Amino acid sequence: MERSDVVRFGEYQYFVHPITDGIPAMDPRVLEEVLDRIFDMMPMDVDYLVGAEAMAIPLIVPLSLMTGIPYNVVRKRRYGLPGEVSVRQTTGYSEKELFINGLRKGDRVIVMDDVVSTGGTLRAIVKALKAMGVEVADIIVVIRKTDRLEELERDIDQKVRTLVSVEVRDGRVRVLP
Repeated sequence: MERSDVVRFGEYQYFVHPITDGIPAMDPRVLEEVLDRIFDMMPMDVDYLVGAEAMAIPLIVPLSLMTGIPYNVVRKRRYGLPGEVSVRQTTGYSEKELFINGLRKGDRVIVMDDVVSTGGTLRAIVKALKAMGVEVADIIVVIRKTDRLEELERDIDQKVRTLVSVEVRDGRVRVLP
């Protein structure tokens, strides 16, 4: 991870890694280790695994196969289906709409993502799910790239569990203890 390239979007330093971007190529052994660690920590008494398009998909699909728990993708495009909920996502480098379909009041879910940085994606999705009456049983993110996670947790009234913490400073990625 510490050899990851770092690119700038304005003042935002974005690191490029197979877990967060799908490039360079993902070593299947790394993905397997990540999935095993998530599997070991996740509750099994849920209705769905939920993740935002695109980079949560390589996490929730194999975990769905491993557990038998269906997955649901929060999409970047509108379908216009009954009950569709629109969510405004603001990240460190963009702002866009996301769309939740197929979930309803009383569903119990785990929200998963590849990285938490500004918290914009998680904040928007979790708040929307809770407003829909969906119970967020857990939030699991592979990489923590923020020193403001506690602020996000207070804002969404929920703990966010991560596998590894990093910082990006002066164009370099450093794994934190």
